[in-house]
Amino acid sequence: MKLLVVGSGGREHALAWKLAQSPRIQLVYVAPGNGGTAQDDRLRNVGITDPNALADFVEQEQIAFTLVGPEQPLAAGIVNIFRARGLKIFGPTREAAQLESSKDFAKAFMKRHAIPTAEYETFSDVAAAHAYIDAKGAPIVIKADGLAAGKGVVVAQTLEEAHAAVDMMLSDNKLGDAGARVVIEEFLAGEEASFIVMVDGKHVLPLASSQDHKRLLDGDQGPNTGGMGAYSPAPIVTPQMHARVMREIILPTVRGMEQEGIRFTGFLYAGLMIDAQGNPKTLEFNCRMGDPETQPIMARLKGDFSKVVEAAIAGTLDTVELEWDRRTALGVVLAAHHYPDAPRKGDFISGIPPETADAITFHAGTTLADGKLTTSGGRVLCVVGLADSVRSAQSVAYEAINHISFDGMQYRRDIGYRAASRKHS
Repeated sequence: MKLLVVGSGGREHALAWKLAQSPRIQLVYVAPGNGGTAQDDRLRNVGITDPNALADFVEQEQIAFTLVGPEQPLAAGIVNIFRARGLKIFGPTREAAQLESSKDFAKAFMKRHAIPTAEYETFSDVAAAHAYIDAKGAPIVIKADGLAAGKGVVVAQTLEEAHAAVDMMLSDNKLGDAGARVVIEEFLAGEEASFIVMVDGKHVLPLASSQDHKRLLDGDQGPNTGGMGAYSPAPIVTPQMHARVMREIILPTVRGMEQEGIRFTGFLYAGLMIDAQGNPKTLEFNCRMGDPETQPIMARLKGDFSKVVEAAIAGTLDTVELEWDRRTALGVVLAAHHYPDAPRKGDFISGIPPETADAITFHAGTTLADGKLTTSGGRVLCVVGLADSVRSAQSVAYEAINHISFDGMQYRRDIGYRAASRKHS
């Protein structure tokens, strides 16, 4: 069998890496892929991004199924295009992907179906948005309505920051169409967790819990990014919390979409905020795997992932049981100089250690040319360590990082600090 993974980031490298481990799989194509997927004999990069051209390629190569990584092709309707041509693909349709591609759609949907989330209002009028902020006070959260590559959310600690965020999105049009409308919502305090499931339209298969680190700097300081590291499992998602999230958030979302005539298939990712009293609320939905959460999750997943995706496409996820490595997997993102504002490209990367049973380096913003690996994006690599505790997994990951270098390399040195501070970590 030959498969296709759509995307070029660390998430796609991890998905392709996992799929390629199956003895049934001859080759996994990655479109367009990166420097890491270019170096793996089991993977092959394909320089195609147009959905119709990808569908042509799938037909020509007789590819068994396609797995979509990032949000942009989903929002553009790649699943609709493939299905119209009778091609097997795992992901949500354009209509279902609105849960991620429109913050306003998602918030209104949650309100209709009584799914716990923050209080909010949506604005396209600048003056009305400013008046709402003044009435509500700070801290407050401003979100661009559309897709903004993880950079469309401002958690404003002061009124000045909040007003500046509204001006940046609505007045200055810094985020383009994505910021033509803004969602302004109450600030939720607590601890975040990533709750990701696979959905086949009817059945739901939860993946291992994880926790992302959005801020650039140690101690959750600095600007929001696409994610600077993640680990799995997340101790805050206890068995009781897991059951509650499924009952109050995940299942009502899948059923609610079906009630509204939109059958949801694909990965569904609920970004949670769990308050001090243990109450979960939904910060946002993503309609794909998280990045960098995918890297530690795939590192822990045992068994043949290709069979899981096949079951999801066939609508038989209720027949699947997942098996997980008991160890903690912890991934640290190595980012480029000046990330997230203006990441520098073209820096030479050296020293990436070979993969071992307890350390794997996934590529994201890398490119391979003439045998030389260089930076080509903001988040360059994600180094994953596996060990019996969070602290030990930290040690494995950071030891591997000590060998890697490129000019301007920056990374957090405290990934997993919340879990490590808990008992028995």
